[in-house]
Amino acid sequence: MGERSRQLFEEAARYFPGGVNSPVRAFRAVGGEPFFVARASGSRITDVDGRTYIDYVGSWGPMILGHAHPRVVAAIQKAAEAGTSYGAPTEMETRLARLVQAAFPSLERMRFVSSGTEACMSALRVARGFTGRNGIVKFEGGYHGHGDSLLVKAGSGGLTFGVPDSLGVPGELARHTLTLPYNDLEAVRALFGARGSEIAGIIVEPVAGNMGVVPPRPGFLEGLREVTRRHGALLILDEVITGFRVAHGGAQELYGITPDLTCLGKIVGGGLPVAVYGGRADIMEMVAPLGSIYQAGTLSGNPLAMAAGAETLTLLQAPGAYAELEAKGARLARGLAEAAAACRVPAQVNRVGSMLTAFFTAGPVDDYASVTRADANLYGSFFRAMLDRGVSLAPSQFESAFVSLAHTAEDLDATIVAARESLALAAAPR
Repeated sequence: MGERSRQLFEEAARYFPGGVNSPVRAFRAVGGEPFFVARASGSRITDVDGRTYIDYVGSWGPMILGHAHPRVVAAIQKAAEAGTSYGAPTEMETRLARLVQAAFPSLERMRFVSSGTEACMSALRVARGFTGRNGIVKFEGGYHGHGDSLLVKAGSGGLTFGVPDSLGVPGELARHTLTLPYNDLEAVRALFGARGSEIAGIIVEPVAGNMGVVPPRPGFLEGLREVTRRHGALLILDEVITGFRVAHGGAQELYGITPDLTCLGKIVGGGLPVAVYGGRADIMEMVAPLGSIYQAGTLSGNPLAMAAGAETLTLLQAPGAYAELEAKGARLARGLAEAAAACRVPAQVNRVGSMLTAFFTAGPVDDYASVTRADANLYGSFFRAMLDRGVSLAPSQFESAFVSLAHTAEDLDATIVAARESLALAAAPR
């Protein structure tokens, strides 16, 4: 960390818990202290001490075009000239909704909100209100925002009541959330066989991204769709990360799954705070003012955010955009795997499209239990060595790296060279 970043971090700690406004930014999972950002452009991010990095965090996913894309910046500037917030409908809300629905036909009706947390907690309320049931199923390692119903882990077995995973979450609320192993369809079938009439829905990241990238096993998502239909529960796909990332129509396009409700975020806002929840018209028309499921937000549909999102989704319609992202993601994943092999470091590189994670472990990584076997200490050493070589990765073993359209072949090659050097250093005997 440079001297200016250190000074700013010390000052920030006087105002914010841990000196940050979101926990992972504090670098506690990788050691050291965070650098403070001054500006970003394209594939690069520059800190307040003047060091520039090839960036694979991408604001945790939304910067799929790269930072400060000129057309997105121009759209925000134009919108700001007309006012920054109205608390009233605008035409741009409908324009962005049209672009979203064209990519996600399952969103027959939708609502714009300001964060993925807000989208997921709203979707759960809708699922409970529509079905008249209280139970929600989630999966180990799946993060759907910090709503009370979702900060829950499993008890001693798959059929036990949930217990809070954070102070401040009431136990009586947590008991309605049931946590199962990700990718374990038989556990899902057993739970529904025992308690299906109590369960309002399943919420799942179709490609896990918040424990690192873990793809669904063949048949897992299809099985969730079949089980929920059979028991009258709703299937909620949390595509806050995967939406417009793994394919234009997200994971539901990639895997051919039609959910009842979908949560979107990240890319939909083009770098500004926007998220979406929506789905079948008969379900969503129970939301106020048409129905008695309440949800509201003063800044929902903010004109600056709508303009940024609409411009981003328009640019993603360019021919070949997703083929380019796929090729770049594959190139980086292959290079990381080869670098690990050359340094004799056990590693599994999981990738779907332009999101990927290198897990430092010998065996396959396909559920939460295998994720936790990864060597987080080795990742921390690797992370710091990469940062020293001008490459910014997620400051946690259990997060995703994101490739953007702005990353060049030279960026990818430089990253792979840095990875080989960093792994050789991190794996060297002490």
